[in-house]
Amino acid sequence: MRNFLDNPTHKSAVLSARLLAVLCAAAVLSPAQAQTSETQATPSQTPPAQTPPTQTPPTQTAPGLSVPQFKPPRVDWTKELRVISGVSVAGGGDLVFIGSDARIHRTDAGGTELWNYAAGDLGRAYPVITPQGNVIAASYDDSLYALDPAGKLLWKVRLDGDIFATPALRDDGSVIAATAGGTVHALSAVGKTLWTFKAGAPVFSSPAIAADGTIYLGTQGSQLLALTPDGKLKWSFRAGSLVFSSPAIDAAGNIYFGSSDRKLYALDPAGQLRWTRQTGLFVNASPIVTSTGLVVVGSYDGKVYAVKTDGQDAWTYATGSPVAAPAAELNDGTVVVPDLSGTIHAISAGGQALWQLRTGKKMDLGVTVSDAGTLYFVTEGGGLNAVQRVRPLAVGPWTTFHALPSAVGRAPSAGELQTAAQARKGAANAVLVALTPLAPVASAPTPTQPPVPTPTAPTAQVPPSTPAAPAPAPAASPAQPVPVLTPQQQAIVAAGVARADGGQIYLPLAASAGALGLSVSSVTPRTANLMVDGTLLPVAVRAFNNVPFVPLSALAGLPGTVARLVLAPAPAVTLTRAEQDITFPIRLAQLVPLRARPEFPGVLPK
Repeated sequence: MRNFLDNPTHKSAVLSARLLAVLCAAAVLSPAQAQTSETQATPSQTPPAQTPPTQTPPTQTAPGLSVPQFKPPRVDWTKELRVISGVSVAGGGDLVFIGSDARIHRTDAGGTELWNYAAGDLGRAYPVITPQGNVIAASYDDSLYALDPAGKLLWKVRLDGDIFATPALRDDGSVIAATAGGTVHALSAVGKTLWTFKAGAPVFSSPAIAADGTIYLGTQGSQLLALTPDGKLKWSFRAGSLVFSSPAIDAAGNIYFGSSDRKLYALDPAGQLRWTRQTGLFVNASPIVTSTGLVVVGSYDGKVYAVKTDGQDAWTYATGSPVAAPAAELNDGTVVVPDLSGTIHAISAGGQALWQLRTGKKMDLGVTVSDAGTLYFVTEGGGLNAVQRVRPLAVGPWTTFHALPSAVGRAPSAGELQTAAQARKGAANAVLVALTPLAPVASAPTPTQPPVPTPTAPTAQVPPSTPAAPAPAPAASPAQPVPVLTPQQQAIVAAGVARADGGQIYLPLAASAGALGLSVSSVTPRTANLMVDGTLLPVAVRAFNNVPFVPLSALAGLPGTVARLVLAPAPAVTLTRAEQDITFPIRLAQLVPLRARPEFPGVLPK
């Protein structure tokens, strides 16, 4: 059995291009040295009869902060499990990966091993987890393994070369796998060969399957191939260099991928070039498509690019180190992406820095986020790390590598998206705000000018019998809108707005409940009852200066309530209830921690 890591000086020729890309990382320019690049279409790639794609103006880097705006989340546990592949998550939360012991491992959500199975060699591809819980894993022994949920071998098929690319799972249970030998294989749900296709060059790009069954993959021959469901060439598109990047597919069926020619490409389902985005160095990372329609990808130039699906720049974020891993979008629009220096970056939906988690260990695999709201990442050496109580993934066409945490590589159907939304709903409500502001906060507002968000329509915030009461206009710049606060919101601001503790944001109980149109009863040292739709529901409370406070996560968890955090034009949380938006301004400069020794009798510290 062959292990390409055993003898680095004698790797096969098919790996030379990949090694070249890795070695070139040493030549990456610093952000200050990298030249500003422009989005440009490639006229020679566009058919003569087609109108050339519209060129995009020079990149506009999102307003940055000198330091992250929030403290990074705490790593809840780290286990040296010698992980070498990507980590996939099963529907019940189990984790599956391949270790440096050349075994396929399945653990529970806490990293405790359930079983392992000996493969013939190492493997870097993400294992694919079927809806039934079966595992399909690829190895460098040229073989594809299918295991049942208990780790028993269902079938094993030997192909024509090492399998670097993550296989893709079709909705009928059949599997598409591509090899370094340059062949695409379609295998039935029981491991029988359905067809093969000669790609003409090694394949390291993981296949992606569109809603109509079309299979897309990149090759070391600088091509993106589109194959019909029965394995015939539908069309091919030639990029300017090697394609390591795995394609992403948006809701309209458009395809996005990167190339070592320093470009991000967008093609329509017919294979016609829509636009390209020039970057400073290779785009070997795989893009994602966010729930709001942004194509997000990192480059070896040390930047993360967010481009609208029409080719216009949304924002560019500088990491300061090459990015080889795919990003992931959380359900509040936050984009999380690691870089090769070992730093995980959390970027807001508008391109601003939220926090950075520095590990000091190289990361070339993307983060994996479970539906329960646990973020997993692998560091150099095989350490598996978990950050619990974060937001789950956003629900969208391709918000993480290979579309879903189970790495199926297929455009999710409407039913799958609905199932994902339901599975992630509880975690989203439980961790409304998991960010602790730094002290002091970069670019924090001054206490005399408390910032507030752009108001929603007055009819959505003010009860019919209560007219809107404008607050005194703050001395703001002309670009800052003059706020219109309801009486309830004024009461919250007057009460001190918010407190912070343990990564949670707390609001005064009476004012926040009143703003939502809820009545409070039976307040105890630890709990209070809210009347919600005719039912009394308990919520946890804390005390500050003898005033009970309620966590925002508890308010967000109320039936019929949806919450979202916004940072611009000013930090705020908006709760939507009964089709009305109630916005709570958060004055970051004045987020005072709850006292460790409670002043309200009987209240215990968290």
